[in-house]
Amino acid sequence: MRLSFSGCVLDTDAYRLTRDGTDVPVEPQVFDVIRLLAHNAGRVVSKDQLIEDIWQGRIVSEATISARISAARSAVGDTGEAQAIIHTVIRRGFEMVVPVEEIGGDPKPKPAAAPKPDRQKIRYTVSPDGTQLAYATSGDGPPLMLAGHHITHLEVNWQSQIWRSIFDRLGSDHTLTRFDIRGSGLSQANPDNQELEAYVADMLAVADAAGMDQFPLIANLQAGPVAVRFIAENPGRVTKLILHCAYARGRAAREGAPSDQASDPSIALLQEGWGNPDNGYMRAWLSMFLPLVTPEEASDLITQFGAACHPEEIAEKRKAIDRFDATEYLARVDVPTLIIHPRSAAAHPLSEAQFMAARIPDAELMPVEGANVIMLPSDPTWSEQMDAIM
Repeated sequence: MRLSFSGCVLDTDAYRLTRDGTDVPVEPQVFDVIRLLAHNAGRVVSKDQLIEDIWQGRIVSEATISARISAARSAVGDTGEAQAIIHTVIRRGFEMVVPVEEIGGDPKPKPAAAPKPDRQKIRYTVSPDGTQLAYATSGDGPPLMLAGHHITHLEVNWQSQIWRSIFDRLGSDHTLTRFDIRGSGLSQANPDNQELEAYVADMLAVADAAGMDQFPLIANLQAGPVAVRFIAENPGRVTKLILHCAYARGRAAREGAPSDQASDPSIALLQEGWGNPDNGYMRAWLSMFLPLVTPEEASDLITQFGAACHPEEIAEKRKAIDRFDATEYLARVDVPTLIIHPRSAAAHPLSEAQFMAARIPDAELMPVEGANVIMLPSDPTWSEQMDAIM
């Protein structure tokens, strides 16, 4: 049998590999790895399946598997960085992601990808204190709520590839509900009440308006204390909690916090250049929370932040959420909880995730490599984190 893919021809009878018409010498085990992946093109081959087929079930080290995969990539003209032909699926296995055609036969069909939601529906509701809140739904399936950071904009974020890759993934098998918190995006600006209980009431108002009786909840950053208190005060509504770089105590509520919030450098930097990607102060502020973003991502995010909140409001909003403290509610979180947190986040250190994990009954802590407080597609662990969330 001869299999053709990405300029390569694999002759499984003659044990011969050519690339662009030139013979490529490969070791027998490496050839067998390529053969196995090609025969299963479009499907993930688990490590167990790889070991069973290549090594007949014998115990082999991770280093041995990695070496064979690396050699297979090199033989077919791929690299571990590009992964354009052989893709690593974190914690699952490996997949040949290019079409494979049997020469003289029909192309091997690649499984159809889950349809991506092509639009979102934006609606409004009103919180008990009269604050207008905008929320959006997309995708199809059981309900899922994503409670994001404090400077979102439903429309602008939907048009950004940074966020759409996340929204589309979550909405591929769920009806995803997102909302702009009070004072941000399409929700009402300049709300009178900035206390934690108001944000909890907002979350309940959105859940009720969207018809979400029971749902899993993903909470990022300041949505963490909101989610914790929401669950404690509304038993039975949330079925699973995922805290992503979240915290129970805002930065002003932690030990060693400055007595005067005005002296906090992250707040002081907000006074200059808000929303301007060419402003050095703005980029310095962003680097405190997202030090590993690409220059293109930084420009995109700063522009989105500028659209989400007016510069005269952002500093007061930041001071308000920095005072959030849901410590007393942690022990009352009675749903399965996964805490995902980057090891090197400076503004919200891993110790805050450990603080929550020690107080939420049976919570699982999943540290990941990185320093960004928002999960971005450019993060090396993006797939690992999305797999854990899903």
